Amino acid sequence: MKYNKEDFKKRLLQKLKSERGVTIEEASLLDIYYALGDLIRDLISDSWVETNRRYIEEEEKQVYYFSMEFLMGKLLISNLINLGIKDLCEECLDDFGISLEDVEGVEKDQGLGNGGLGRLAACFMDSMASIGVPGHGCGIRYNYGLFEQRIIDGYQVEFPDKWLQYDNVWELRKENKAVEVKFGGDVRVEGENGKLKFIHENYESVLAVPYDTPIIGYENKQVNTLRLWSAEALKEFDFANFSKGDYSKAFEYKNTVEAITHVLYPNDAFEAGKILRLKQEYFLVSAGIQSILRTFKHLNKPVEYLDDYVAIHINDTHPALAIPELMRILMDEEGLGWDEAWRVTTNTISYTNHTIMSEAMEKWDVNIFKKLLPRIYMIVDEINERFCKELWNTKYYGDFQKISEMAIIAHNQIRMAHLAIVGSHSVNGVAKLHTEILKKQELKDFFDYYPYKFNNKTNGITHRRWFIKANPKLTNLITEKIGDSWIKSPTNIREILRYKDDPAFQEEVYKIKQENKVRLADMIKNDYGIDVDPNSIFDVHAKRIHEYKRQLLVVLYIMHLYNRLRKNPNLDIHPRTFIFAGKAAPAYYTAKKIIKLINTVAEKINNDKRIKDKLKVVFLENYGVSLAEKLIPAANVSEQVSTTTKEASGTGNMKFMMNGAITVATLDGANIDIRNAVSDNNIVIFGLKEKEVIELYRSGTYNSCEIYKNDKRIKTILDQINGKFLNVKDGEFSIIIDSLLKHNDQFFVLKDFDSYVKAQQKVDKLYKDQNRWREMSIINIGCSGIFSSDRTIHEYVTGIWGANIYHGYYE
Repeated sequence: MKYNKEDFKKRLLQKLKSERGVTIEEASLLDIYYALGDLIRDLISDSWVETNRRYIEEEEKQVYYFSMEFLMGKLLISNLINLGIKDLCEECLDDFGISLEDVEGVEKDQGLGNGGLGRLAACFMDSMASIGVPGHGCGIRYNYGLFEQRIIDGYQVEFPDKWLQYDNVWELRKENKAVEVKFGGDVRVEGENGKLKFIHENYESVLAVPYDTPIIGYENKQVNTLRLWSAEALKEFDFANFSKGDYSKAFEYKNTVEAITHVLYPNDAFEAGKILRLKQEYFLVSAGIQSILRTFKHLNKPVEYLDDYVAIHINDTHPALAIPELMRILMDEEGLGWDEAWRVTTNTISYTNHTIMSEAMEKWDVNIFKKLLPRIYMIVDEINERFCKELWNTKYYGDFQKISEMAIIAHNQIRMAHLAIVGSHSVNGVAKLHTEILKKQELKDFFDYYPYKFNNKTNGITHRRWFIKANPKLTNLITEKIGDSWIKSPTNIREILRYKDDPAFQEEVYKIKQENKVRLADMIKNDYGIDVDPNSIFDVHAKRIHEYKRQLLVVLYIMHLYNRLRKNPNLDIHPRTFIFAGKAAPAYYTAKKIIKLINTVAEKINNDKRIKDKLKVVFLENYGVSLAEKLIPAANVSEQVSTTTKEASGTGNMKFMMNGAITVATLDGANIDIRNAVSDNNIVIFGLKEKEVIELYRSGTYNSCEIYKNDKRIKTILDQINGKFLNVKDGEFSIIIDSLLKHNDQFFVLKDFDSYVKAQQKVDKLYKDQNRWREMSIINIGCSGIFSSDRTIHEYVTGIWGANIYHGYYE
């Protein structure tokens, strides 16, 4: 749709007067942001209503994507891009002497996620709307996000993430769509007309109120919905207790209810935290599925046909309670028998597994579960009994050990991954290696039993945010060179490979990268007081802080390089700036110590004038979507150094290569897919291979202390960390040293150190050959189209969900 500039300005001015009570001269940036948000909602309102009407009237199969996280970031400019009016809006604001970038600066990141899981869900929302899939998101409207990370004296300190400090202009509260969710209580069983009737009594009632956010497709008039649920009390407070002066008792129920959607991922180190997490998970699926059934009934179809019109996808195990909750509704409220309800449920639900590590697969204590969700427990118990009986009667007759290993309930625990597999029709991994490991190792028994359920869907990212929005100058250059077909058909970006060795094109790409680096360097100077050289190699490790992601390996290399520079300040290396960003879980003590180590090493190196600024280290606090949009386009090197077999996929690796960074990587997760796309010559691979890692774990022959004794570089570095070299209190980093030596380095940091050093030496050599480096960068950009989430969603639609694609343009 084309919009007239003068009309747009007129409508914006009217919004400022009617909604904010100000003129353009009086308006603050916040006023303008809200006025623009209101105007955009007006522009898409007809399309939003029409999209939902069309889905019902044309009886389209609709997809509902359940996720505990939706890391949406900021929406203003993304919405303007998808509407095709970003340039128009920029021109209008310029006429008023206002910068669109400044307006976006007042918007808060919708930080409703921890990392890759939530960002993947957000990318999927964008792609479903943009390629024309009738699909919606279902999540929780947390009052506070994960947390705001600040670095104080080198330590991570957590503060509340007040993303809702101001009203959220993009959401609409739908009180008339609220549903009731029940916790605790008792279940009474009665007979009625030859059937058992389950009556839930004495429960705690919670009101689930939906807030809908429009998800705007790219220039196609399709507007899907992200529905986030908020927990509210059915009554404000107990007036009788309040009148007696017992104020805490009067508000106890209200406070308990509202805590459900207060904070993303409460600390579950204690029982209260475990109960709250379980409440969150059931709250999400119960509210979401009740809402889905209500929408489905507009079709006037028998509930037995639900799976023909609805696909429910669970993003990891957090929403796995969708399986027993759908069973409960189909049986207790819709009157279906078990067998029919089970057929509908399993045909409706599909599951994505996001972890290889078995210890990270979610489990719940039976006693907690049974008390909080009595009816749901009865259903899970029955699913388990029937599944174990099926195993006994088919493949594993008499094999108690095998059945115990595969059971959904065993050893007083409910295994949510097992429930998700048994209760769904599709189980997918998120990268080729990840899926193969699931099939051959972690979930081998289930793959042997359900081979037809398992499949791979390699992750993707939305190029509209991570390229078009994050790197507009490079976007414009590529469009000038090859046209704009790549925006709707992202694999067409391969056409720029014709120019990979064109010196003029290489120079233009290089200049844009340098501009991005200068912008980031200015931010680092302003925010942290650290001078970094934009002409240095910007080497970036940005992701959740975790031992398997091996920020520690990079730190050890930095110390090795620093030790070399201390001995020889004239060492012939290209100057390097190492940039870290990421949050550690509040209860993850080792990860938080790694942050402290990074900042301690940075403090020492950045203040050592002897090394002539050849090495700098920066930790950027509070990593999130908006910071990533500044950091990723400026990166020269993308650190993807997880222990092989531990990273399911990764999506940061795709964002960096899409923006022209060269990947230093283990053959883990989607790093393998990137290598296959760009070839071995355009990525730097190091470290143990899959079979080597598996064999080391199997044989138990690895001895990290032997490496410490025999590799002088490692011994020097670890002794420095453990001694007085870093000027910290005794024992500050003992937990890190113990993890490497006393506990035998379970993520093979020391084992891969030598290989990593050689990989970094290769990076230095390649960067000095600028023609070669620039060619590699262009090749990475040109090969990035297959990592668009448009491709991923197309594969989900055709391979799992069975939905139609309306304005589909993916090729």
